Amino acid sequence: MDDSDIVINAAGSLPGDLHKLWRARSRDQYHLEYGYSCMGYEIPAALGVKLAAPEREVWALVGDGTYLMMPTEIVTAVQEGVAIKVLLVQNHGYASIGGLSAAVGGERFGTAYRFRTQEGTYTGAPLPVDLAANAASLGMRVLRAGSVRELRAALAEARAADTPTCVYVETETSDTVSGAPEAQAWWDVPVAASATRTPAVTAREQYERHVSTRRRHL
Repeated sequence: MDDSDIVINAAGSLPGDLHKLWRARSRDQYHLEYGYSCMGYEIPAALGVKLAAPEREVWALVGDGTYLMMPTEIVTAVQEGVAIKVLLVQNHGYASIGGLSAAVGGERFGTAYRFRTQEGTYTGAPLPVDLAANAASLGMRVLRAGSVRELRAALAEARAADTPTCVYVETETSDTVSGAPEAQAWWDVPVAASATRTPAVTAREQYERHVSTRRRHL
């Protein structure tokens, strides 16, 4: 990416990753929404930013969960010839909210793209979802990357493209690799006090311990 490229993101774990890893080189290069996790914002925002700054490359960084919220503006970008670039990271579920669910005793319920089993859990085989094919069906050129080398090549090819282009990459999931290191701060997300399942009871006990250590400065 060039120093003038604009990065757009809003939801999932990517804002935290970018906050730690991305070095902005200009005052308007880093376009992120942190407060409300507005899933689906990125692709429409990229369209607007590219219209406002047609001479710059504009990248929407989205996970699969965010992509499913609002991919339809891809059609507008194709129709109007607005050459936005989308980096679509597929981890087959709502990984960020799944992690939060696990932390508060929710056991990641319903956060993975898997079939429901006879027992009622969503732990069956992965759903046959192909978001790269979906993006292509909306008119985007799609580059699939299966390795770091292919990802670098795809990003360079996408950047040089004069049409809306998507770089699609699959990542490891919580089933196959450990997550990121835990944050050093506590997030005050209340846990049900009346729950009876062991993970939720344990999470409530941990929550109450954290609450007791809060310090009020105002």
